[in-house]
Amino acid sequence: MADTPEDFSKYIGANMISEDVVTVASVHKLTATLNRRDAIPKIGDPMPPGWHHALFPRYPLTEDLGQDGMVPEIDNGPEDPLPLRMFAGSRARFHQPIKIGDAVQQERKLVSMVAKEGKSGKLVFATYAHTITGPNGLCTEDDWDLVFMEDDKSGTRKPPPPKAGPEDFDWDRSININETMLFRFSACIFNPHRIHYDYPYTNEVEDYPGLVVHGPFTAIWLLELARDNAGGKTMTGFEMRAVAPLYANQDIRLIGKPSENGLTCELWALTPEGNVAMQASATFEG
Repeated sequence: MADTPEDFSKYIGANMISEDVVTVASVHKLTATLNRRDAIPKIGDPMPPGWHHALFPRYPLTEDLGQDGMVPEIDNGPEDPLPLRMFAGSRARFHQPIKIGDAVQQERKLVSMVAKEGKSGKLVFATYAHTITGPNGLCTEDDWDLVFMEDDKSGTRKPPPPKAGPEDFDWDRSININETMLFRFSACIFNPHRIHYDYPYTNEVEDYPGLVVHGPFTAIWLLELARDNAGGKTMTGFEMRAVAPLYANQDIRLIGKPSENGLTCELWALTPEGNVAMQASATFEG
């Protein structure tokens, strides 16, 4: 571990400012990756909620990438406390649309980092707050939870206990994310994490049975399920928690249940066995 838990406190508040311009291409690429037959995006169109993951990619030199293909989350923050990482959850608030053509700015800030001992060894949980502003002020706030893990050299990574999905739902969609879709999403967000495209590394080093579906990719699929069933209402918030990994070439089920007034909904992504892989909720403007 690069730093002891006592050392983490000195990094709280470390931040990084990034700038970007929302292009037609960045939205069009995600539209194609998601197999959406929407109209071709154009300047001035709003970016769908949650698609900000395609903005503000990191640009480290290839020679600076770690064995997993990644670099520390903040340039002037701590080194990764443990060698492996996973996206564990997020909480987003959508204040106004990000529009194609907008020049936008993001501040990423480390707000917490806590070490714990898990069943499979040491874990470090970190939360990064993202604030995105555009020409007319605050657009999106999104807090990400990441978990850093030890290298599982024993080859005995234990999956979390299964949690059965709900039986009461109104929305239902099935998807199968293949290697090409994983590659395209990695390209859309310029994500070099090897667990999404390098099967020998994923299986032999990180001990996963297949290529791992990105947490944000699953989250966007759930966002789209909610958006498509919202009757045109404006989404104001989205929260998700990753419960178990999803893998390439699995039959994944997306289900949702709106509240009676239609201003909130609960969402789930299920494994082929019907267990919860991701749980989420969305809110809408009344």
